[in-house]
Amino acid sequence: MSAALSDAALDQLFRTARTYNHYLDKPVGQDVLAAIWDLVKFGPTSANSLPARIVWCVSDEAKGKLAPLCSSTNAEKVRNAPVTAIIGMDVNFHDNLPEFFPHAPAMKTMMDGLPEAAREAMALRNSSLQGAYFIIAARALGLDTGPMSGFNNAAVDAAFFADMPGVKSNFIATLGYGESGTPHARLPRPDFARFNTIA
Repeated sequence: MSAALSDAALDQLFRTARTYNHYLDKPVGQDVLAAIWDLVKFGPTSANSLPARIVWCVSDEAKGKLAPLCSSTNAEKVRNAPVTAIIGMDVNFHDNLPEFFPHAPAMKTMMDGLPEAAREAMALRNSSLQGAYFIIAARALGLDTGPMSGFNNAAVDAAFFADMPGVKSNFIATLGYGESGTPHARLPRPDFARFNTIA
């Protein structure tokens, strides 16, 4: 049984953590990106499918390629952030199941027989989970994120995933060390009773 995290840790991960649009002029090293992934990969996914494929836009060239494919507001966020992560999803994730889910060798064959739309739904669900793990992992390591939609998925897929058949973009997120004082005031959050039912 795990011990509960401290209030300070819960604040950093959830209660006082914020979505950032402005970051300090401080680079995020490749070792930090690898450290984020080394936490993300341990989050649960269906059949250990791990469908997320991340492109980390660090260079000015990569940011310059991504920004025009975003809404005007998001384009500026991409250009100014130290990193923007494109969280993609591999519809052909099942090709890796013999390695990632070896105790059920029939799983790949079963997935081969499914319509692509069914695998895409599974890829979307589980890459979204991994995207959430990405946010929490970044916060745990002292960074901040700005997840967003507001971009042309098809254009992003053509620009960044052309050499990865079956990979499609899910969402993007800026990443860096948030500039203090820049987030808007905290928006409302409902209490337990409003949207929860104990059956």
